[in-house]
Amino acid sequence: MPADPEWADYYRDEMDAAWLYRRLARFEKNADRRSIFERLAKVEDAHVERWRELFASHGLPVPDHSVGFQTRFLATAAHLLGPASVLPIVVRQEAQEAGSYLRLARRSKDDPVAREAAMEIAAESAEHAQHLSNELGHEGEPWHGGGGSTYLRSVIYGFNDGLTANFGLVAGVIGADVAPHLIIVTGAAGALADALSMGASGYLAAKSEAEVTTRQIAIEKAEIRLMPDIEEQELALILEAKGLPADQARDAAKSIMSNPEQALAVKVHEELGIQAPAVTPLTDGLVTGTATAIGALIPLAPFLFMDAATALWVSLTVSMLAHFGIGAARSVFTGRGVFASGRDMFLVGFGVAAVGYVIGDMLMGQ
Repeated sequence: MPADPEWADYYRDEMDAAWLYRRLARFEKNADRRSIFERLAKVEDAHVERWRELFASHGLPVPDHSVGFQTRFLATAAHLLGPASVLPIVVRQEAQEAGSYLRLARRSKDDPVAREAAMEIAAESAEHAQHLSNELGHEGEPWHGGGGSTYLRSVIYGFNDGLTANFGLVAGVIGADVAPHLIIVTGAAGALADALSMGASGYLAAKSEAEVTTRQIAIEKAEIRLMPDIEEQELALILEAKGLPADQARDAAKSIMSNPEQALAVKVHEELGIQAPAVTPLTDGLVTGTATAIGALIPLAPFLFMDAATALWVSLTVSMLAHFGIGAARSVFTGRGVFASGRDMFLVGFGVAAVGYVIGDMLMGQ
């Protein structure tokens, strides 16, 4: 049977994973977590070796490999913000990888060697995802909610909003053919307004979410106090649904409910699915607003240091490259290909600038 055309992609993904886990181990200050990353890197090395054996058994050359953009981006984020900033993304990738290998196993039903390899790696990938979720999350770190991951998302989306909005604004002013100093004034005002708007929106959204969470917990606390029997039955059903035999689930629920604080913590986590807040509303607002301001300054900066004619083309070039780069960075969260995500953001930025320019030109011509 001929080899699956996607084998090379699976092989490169395993190479990337081993490289990333070693970088996470290098940046991790906690010795226990560092050991976990090192062990996971060795498992990925075993996957790589398994793929090399599979290529050899089918008479195929081992594909070339260079570390991918997304993997390097995650490593850079882990270096700057700490491994906690990327762990939720890595967990998600491991879970997706398990599903991908199961699909490969189904496609390889006529190739027993490839099917066995795919099944083994799928099981280990699922175990990785569970291991990272449990082992790294049990100490109270927000690996699932991802404090660092929330920061990273706020930085990327704030930067994206500031860049796109102010690029369109600057293009509109250029289209109006105004004096260079008016471009600077308008761009600076736009950057400030957008940063304040995005920062305030981030703060209010996080604050509203926190208020909803607080109310849900208060309601649950009251129910435990007012109707403990019903709450105990609900908890037993939850534990039974998670795999405990019915009698053990009832005993465990009774034991948990004997401690109201423990009961509330379990019910909040298991029934409501509420995690501890990843970041405070104020922090989220500051991070989002700052990232927006930085993104908004990119199309404006050339006009601060160059003559208007040169600054126009430098601004266009740098802004379009930044649009492609931020689109590629967003692929870490969306799961899309780096080029496709960067290309789409490039086209969006170009379209916004074109519309802004045309509107400025039309208004000036009236």
